[in-house]
Amino acid sequence: NPIPEDSVPSTVVAVINVRDRDSGENGEVNCKMDGNLPFRLETSSENTYKLIIASALDRENVSAYNITITATDRGKPALSSRTELVLEVSDVNDN
Repeated sequence: NPIPEDSVPSTVVAVINVRDRDSGENGEVNCKMDGNLPFRLETSSENTYKLIIASALDRENVSAYNITITATDRGKPALSSRTELVLEVSDVNDN
């Protein structure tokens, strides 16, 4: 679903669950978001992250965001996986 451009910062737009079947450090996973976007990724609970609006959105400037999230385990060597989310911004009557 599109995100309204008048959504306030701190609004949660997605919940992301990660899982690694390994045990110990090999099973511990950290996630990060690539790029400089108006969103932030916060740990919610073990293996769960929230994608949150960090600053104001303006559909007239950017109508959709491609967000790449990388999950990396703590194994040696570390293994990682990436996924891309596309978040569309819906227009709100500015007048």
